[in-house]
Amino acid sequence: MAQTVRTGILLIGILLLAIACCDTSQLIAQDTQRAVVASDPSTQSPVGLNAEQIAALDAQIEQMRKDWEVPGLSVVIVQNDQVLLCKGYGVRELGKDAAADEDTLYAIASNTKAFTAAALAILVEEGKVRWDDPVSKYLPWLRLSDPLATSDLRVRDLLCHRSGLGTFSGDLLWWGTPYSPREILERSVHLKPENPFRGGYGYSNLMYLAAGEVIHVASGMSWGDFAQKRILDPLKMERTRVSTHDLVGMSNVATPHKTLADRSVPIPWMNWDSMVAAGGIISSASDMSAWLRLQLRGGTLVDGTRIFSPETSYEMWQPQTIIPLSKARSLRIPSNHFRAYGLGWSLADYQGVKLVGHSGGYDGMYSETLMVPERKLGIAVLTNSMTSIGNAICYTIVDRAVKGPDRDWSSENLKQFRKGREEFYGKIAAAIKPTAEGTQPSHPVEAYTGVFECPLYGKATVETNEDKLRIRFQPYSELTATLEHLHYDTFVIKWDKSFAWFEEGTAHFVADATGQFTRIELNVPNDDLWFHELKLSRIGPAPKKSR
Repeated sequence: MAQTVRTGILLIGILLLAIACCDTSQLIAQDTQRAVVASDPSTQSPVGLNAEQIAALDAQIEQMRKDWEVPGLSVVIVQNDQVLLCKGYGVRELGKDAAADEDTLYAIASNTKAFTAAALAILVEEGKVRWDDPVSKYLPWLRLSDPLATSDLRVRDLLCHRSGLGTFSGDLLWWGTPYSPREILERSVHLKPENPFRGGYGYSNLMYLAAGEVIHVASGMSWGDFAQKRILDPLKMERTRVSTHDLVGMSNVATPHKTLADRSVPIPWMNWDSMVAAGGIISSASDMSAWLRLQLRGGTLVDGTRIFSPETSYEMWQPQTIIPLSKARSLRIPSNHFRAYGLGWSLADYQGVKLVGHSGGYDGMYSETLMVPERKLGIAVLTNSMTSIGNAICYTIVDRAVKGPDRDWSSENLKQFRKGREEFYGKIAAAIKPTAEGTQPSHPVEAYTGVFECPLYGKATVETNEDKLRIRFQPYSELTATLEHLHYDTFVIKWDKSFAWFEEGTAHFVADATGQFTRIELNVPNDDLWFHELKLSRIGPAPKKSR
């Protein structure tokens, strides 16, 4: 009898445990669903910015543009699936009368990365790709210098900057060179990691090139064709282009400007076709309004057509890689407690809400996008200058929407920007300052000539021209300069052309025990293109000049 009672109690206990487990799994599923629903902006109904606030912002944006001396910019604000402001300010090119407007085209640069993430999301939903597929499944030829990264790199890793490569590492491979995305990626095996694989944040354009190649393999379409057919066309982003070649014959196109310490100078457009998946889109404020509204609707078009699902939108906006939050930033923005990178988007908190956004930097143009999903708010700022005015405009608008502090972001950011410019030019001045006066090169000028090669980048040739040393980087035909003696065996690089990202630098020739110059060490101070990664070793004499 006692045994029967114990058996009965045991059966009841098992039954209750099963019910509890069932209830727990249902609760977990319900919580997950609620999280996705909460992240779907279509479920929110916040109060939007009113007409008076928009009018005030309109005037404030123009004043900011004048304060920053930005030639031209275009801004769009969307909220509650409505376009509240979409217009241009200033001119398309300094010194000319043509005004910037809502349809003016600008390079959006790295704001392209969210389009690449969305393209992969579409393929994930179609079952052609999985976020955690090994990249080797699609790109068996891809090799990184870290064997672990090579063997275990996943599709997700390509989008969240945790490959181990340092920020902007290898960008000279695509900048101005004729290399295809595959050639660029094959050369990247020579890049040394800055962090352990998945062990830190390193912003990598190269991994987005790899993501573009995965899209190509999985869909059978080039990145540009896929983005056009599956994203741009459905959104009716009719003026948006994916190559500078497509700008030929188009009107209402902004001119890039190099931002100097005291002025802006118009510069030509730079072709970025080889890194289109990381930063090649050219768009307008009007077209970007459609993109922002798609994002804030959780991937659905106005007519109900689904580009990607709210669940996938939720996935792309989740932290994947922690971005270190500096003490200086914490002091400057006390309500910012975390920063992270999702899939194609930067993430942070501010004034109790989640921010989803990105910035973009192109030769002569900077852009900024920022969304507050809980407020159904989206902002895009496109400029024809290389300043951080976009960030100031975005935070000014967000403060109005979330009833944040009445803070003068423009003055703060402008002061910070000017300080940064001073520091930038200070680095250049320090780099080209002689350490000793009256020195002479240790060898005759011909001894410095030769063909030097970097396994990562390619060849550079040093020749003489009327007793002056000249250097030419073969992968980018316009990267040429005169080398003027600085001190000992170090020369100042005097570029023939003005480039957006850098000014003068130095080339230091290193001799072996026999006195022959076998290496060149480069120091070109800038914040984006790492000349120090070029390990140039002499492989032969300079080619003889034809008579």
